[in-house]
Amino acid sequence: MDVHGTVAESFEPVRDAFAGNFAALGDRGAAVAVYRGGRKVVDLWGGTRDVDGTEPWRRGTAQVVRSATKGVAAAVPLLLHQRGELDLDAPVGEYWPEFKAHGKERVLVRHVLNHRAGLPVLDRPLTPEDALDPLRGPRAVAAQAPVWEPGTDHGYHALTYGWLLDELVRRVTGGRGAGEWIADEIARPLELDLWMGLPAAEEAAGRAGRVGRLEDPEPGPSGSGPRLRPKRAVTEAYADPGSLTRRAFAAITPFPDQNDPAYRAAALPATNGIATADGLARFYAALIGDVDGVTRRVRLFDPATMERARAEESAGPDRVLVVGTRFGLGYMLHGSASPLLSPGSFGHPGRGGALGFADPEAGVAFGYVTNGFRKTVTADPRAQALVRAVRESLRRTGTDVDTSDVNGV
Repeated sequence: MDVHGTVAESFEPVRDAFAGNFAALGDRGAAVAVYRGGRKVVDLWGGTRDVDGTEPWRRGTAQVVRSATKGVAAAVPLLLHQRGELDLDAPVGEYWPEFKAHGKERVLVRHVLNHRAGLPVLDRPLTPEDALDPLRGPRAVAAQAPVWEPGTDHGYHALTYGWLLDELVRRVTGGRGAGEWIADEIARPLELDLWMGLPAAEEAAGRAGRVGRLEDPEPGPSGSGPRLRPKRAVTEAYADPGSLTRRAFAAITPFPDQNDPAYRAAALPATNGIATADGLARFYAALIGDVDGVTRRVRLFDPATMERARAEESAGPDRVLVVGTRFGLGYMLHGSASPLLSPGSFGHPGRGGALGFADPEAGVAFGYVTNGFRKTVTADPRAQALVRAVRESLRRTGTDVDTSDVNGV
């Protein structure tokens, strides 16, 4: 497998790990980018742009990043709060009156971001057509009763997160959804190849490759290789039609074809962001500092907002994912379910592969995108191999990275 792109001195381990993902972990097409101190130090790509194709992946190939979208979308309410336009401790119903029905009067804005709203499921799942309509998803969530007392527990809002966040943003901004807000306020100023709602011109230009499922790699002759088998409790939760796990991921039934242009043109802040690895890494770089090559200062989060984003809001057994998870406001935090660079990191994985995060202490921002989705929900072995390589690269530069355990990491 030919690996294309560049790495800065001392970051060669990332190139080796990236090549190893193709050789040992079955990657078909992927890219990884890393920024340090606002400067790009890794920019690599390889394989094919389509999971089942032969056309080579090129610089600028983008892919659906699934739930890595959530980390990008979370920046919108946090920036609205930073600007004084949104109160994180206000009830959602103050901005969205119809939402108050069925015992949701006490759902706060922060509960939407920290997965404590009690609304991970829909009693009546949406069809793919309904899900892509910007009105029907929010109406369904507004009509739903919580499955636990809001604020008392946490569970991953796999799909409903998107409708909750998008409608809240629309109510605050006077009708501009999260996808439009990101395009106007984040992607254009930062010159990001990142979209939540792929424009028709980009679709016609073939910017996004085709994604698909990959089978897990066979273990080596000695049984070596990544451990991809989930815990028994997780397997049982996904198999049980009545579990919160199964119902949360079935809030759209059947799930849309992720290669359908109609799906990619919609804006679903939980699942259908489309990005290059550089676009994802550059976004996170701008959350924590200035970015080289931008003509004006566009750092997104001020120090208080950055700390707010990564302060622990939810931790422990997740009522949907079953395993222990940690969340800040809209971001997953370093932990056993989603190991990042260090305990100070914050970001979001995408089910089956993609990962984006920032580590303020190390000054690092990371983006990995792939066209091959595996069964993993959070800690994909390919992304984890690259994170370990970044950690090793930092050691080569003389930078100590805090690797102290968090929840067994």
